[in-house]
Amino acid sequence: MADGRTEDASAPPRNWLGRRYLMAAYGAFTAYAAAFALLSGGEDRVWAIWAACGYAVALVMLWCWRSRRGLMAAVLVSVALAVLAPLLWLSVAYPLEDGMMVIDRSAGLLLHHGSPYLAADQVTGWLSYNPYLPVMTLFGLPSAAGLGGLAGNSGVWIAIGTVIPLAAAFWIAMRPRAYDALLATAVAVASPVVGLNLAVITTDPPVLALILLALALAARPGASPRPGQASWITGITGSGVALGAACDLKSTAWLAVPVLAAMVAARDGARTAGRFVAAVAVTAAVLVAALAPAALTSLRGANALVQNSVLFPLGLTHDKTPAESLLPGHLLTALGPAGHVASVGLLLAVGLGIAISLVVRPPRDVPAAAWRLAIGLTLMFLLGPQVRFGYFIYPLGLVGWLALTGASGGPRRGPRAADESATEAPAAGPAGPAARPAARSRR
Repeated sequence: MADGRTEDASAPPRNWLGRRYLMAAYGAFTAYAAAFALLSGGEDRVWAIWAACGYAVALVMLWCWRSRRGLMAAVLVSVALAVLAPLLWLSVAYPLEDGMMVIDRSAGLLLHHGSPYLAADQVTGWLSYNPYLPVMTLFGLPSAAGLGGLAGNSGVWIAIGTVIPLAAAFWIAMRPRAYDALLATAVAVASPVVGLNLAVITTDPPVLALILLALALAARPGASPRPGQASWITGITGSGVALGAACDLKSTAWLAVPVLAAMVAARDGARTAGRFVAAVAVTAAVLVAALAPAALTSLRGANALVQNSVLFPLGLTHDKTPAESLLPGHLLTALGPAGHVASVGLLLAVGLGIAISLVVRPPRDVPAAAWRLAIGLTLMFLLGPQVRFGYFIYPLGLVGWLALTGASGGPRRGPRAADESATEAPAAGPAGPAARPAARSRR
């Protein structure tokens, strides 16, 4: 029946979006959130309680409903309970996080002084530093402009600035399968990797979303644009623009530039790679000029930019962040100046090793580039001097995006599988010479 037909979502799935795979994922999500609620405290525990309930409800709905609508409804319920509800609860019931206070202050500084950074002689402690890059200031502008409540909450704008590019990344990577793209976006947002960071308001989700958008755009450099659509939107230049914006949000995106440039050079040639790097550089420069003009017009502003966004994250300023972790790099730093030098040296060695690998064996497609980036970021976060566990949202998000889009070799039902099913079907009709060209064209 073509009208009112219910499709069994437990049928062979597209990518990892089948009912059985989602049930397994949500079972793991529920267990993680329940354990996190027992082991954590404060805002993290609030999220964990909400999320455990949301994941459990979604799991029951997945168990009971087999239709496509049932899958979508279950995942959207998990988004509402595991992300939206705790985000609103924490935004109203708890004071602003230190990072959000820094963003709001930087927006006020930008409006009044043309730079989101305090100069060295104005720094009074570690909280005076702004470790973010100029584009992050955009999330604080509504508050600086006088909006109150949720409309001026920088965390809410960070969530919006994450979901939009993330949805675009899935839509581009999975089109024309609009249903799968929407479902994958909802699963990604609801997952603990992204959902926790959105609910407790960290600054990493929009950076990850723009990196994924750059990867999705770089996957189809030769795609023909639709009528009325600019060619750069679907190609390498668009990828460079997205990555340039990510690099102007936070320095954690910088490693993606050489990795993607090496991939583009190996796949499409040096000229195309040059166009990609130029798009990244021009975008970054334009955004800095727009959101931190004092950094380009005065030596004092340039020094403030370097001190805040480069030296402070590396632990090379007088005041250090109180953030702690049990990662090797931080443990080395805790041993004293020699340990800090060792941590920075190991970080530079990792960077050199990644650079050599990009020259000797560059990635030749987007999945390979994403894996290379995930491995490189993992090593850098393990050995960096001032790194939090939350930074692992990047490698985990990259691997999750590959799985959900089917680019990592996961189970999927695509044209090849459809052809194989048609070949094996006994009622497919006689396979004569006239049928073979059509099969070859479909492949």
